[in-house]
Amino acid sequence: MTGLGVTHYEGLRETYAGDWQGLTHTEIVGRHGEQYAAWKRGEPVRRGGGELETEVADRAAPVVLGEADKLADGGTLVVVSHGGTIRTTIGRLLGLEAGNWEALGGLSNCCWSVLGEGARGWRLLEHNAGTLPEPVLGDDN
Repeated sequence: MTGLGVTHYEGLRETYAGDWQGLTHTEIVGRHGEQYAAWKRGEPVRRGGGELETEVADRAAPVVLGEADKLADGGTLVVVSHGGTIRTTIGRLLGLEAGNWEALGGLSNCCWSVLGEGARGWRLLEHNAGTLPEPVLGDDN
């Protein structure tokens, strides 16, 4: 436990997927096959009448940037959200075109990504990591 406070931001909520909410993959394909196929092709789709991925990034990326701006030099910001929100936010922060965000792949439950500042902006240092680094042999004071 760190003793640090937790702040909740509405902008970091999961993507609203309209009529797709609560459906299984099979149900989505069965009821919304064409819309699903268009989304998988990378077309901007309001899944089930919900949000576009760019709209998710529009609301989430400013939250992350605003909090990052408040950090002291060398500080660390931990952002917890849902996989889709994190993927779109990372895509936006890296300056990727929205149609290429899928290339980042999904984010599994309880996994994380690490971004750092590079000479020309944000850099993706780790993605979909799920284990803590192993101690180095001989580093066991």
